[in-house]
Amino acid sequence: MNRQEFQSWLKHQPHTLIMGILNMTPDSFSDGGQFKYHDQAIDYALEMVKEGANIIDIGGESTRPGAKAVQLEEELMRTIPIIEAIRLKSDCLISIDTYKSKVAKAALDAGADMVNDISGLTFDHNMAALAAERNVPVIIMHIKGKPGDMQKNPNYDNLIKEIKAFFEVQIAIAKRAGIDSGNIILDPGIGFGKLLEDNFEIIRELGQISTMGYPVLLGPSRKSFIGFALDLPIEERMEGTLASITAGVINGAKIVRVHDIRATRRTLTITEKIMGIN
Repeated sequence: MNRQEFQSWLKHQPHTLIMGILNMTPDSFSDGGQFKYHDQAIDYALEMVKEGANIIDIGGESTRPGAKAVQLEEELMRTIPIIEAIRLKSDCLISIDTYKSKVAKAALDAGADMVNDISGLTFDHNMAALAAERNVPVIIMHIKGKPGDMQKNPNYDNLIKEIKAFFEVQIAIAKRAGIDSGNIILDPGIGFGKLLEDNFEIIRELGQISTMGYPVLLGPSRKSFIGFALDLPIEERMEGTLASITAGVINGAKIVRVHDIRATRRTLTITEKIMGIN
């Protein structure tokens, strides 16, 4: 699937797409430090594509709770060579996971197809203009606070209503900047400024977000709400992840961001058959 096919998919949405996670960081919560050498990361990305990933999401800065910001040059060094190398070997969709417009620009120049902004276009006000200029899909994620403090007692009067209100504001900003409505994807931000039960409510009520008229991305993979609910470490959270994905897709998710590609592909095949999607 190339960028034009993906943008067509965003309009028609026949099936759920899988976004595979590639963290080029030493401190990400699940796979930090896994790829000390670029060749390992490139091989892993290509393996994810072989297993069924439609998109590879490459990040160079951990956004786990309590994470510290990474300098621009360091983030560029971690991500751009990987994007260039994958693009030479595959025509898979590549997403850059960043909230910095300078990183996003360099990534798009290197061959990336889309931008995954965990700040929902709020941390860097040049991001919307860049996405508009390049005419690329952009993921607008909801976050309360910043990675360094987002889990310090977040609270909501009405969780879903407040997430939707955030999206309404950021969608308007995106459109004013010139981003085509067909390039907008929404992510409710599982684990980003959310209490344990908030994450379950988001998945349960995801239909309220999908009715806003934009594709919804869900990213529950191996996250702490699963660990707390099951009292399990990160490496034993696959079943909880797959259950979250199944419920999320039934409730309207069109993209799932995950670590375990093969298991997710199998899960989606059965889930979509139950839903009557062939």
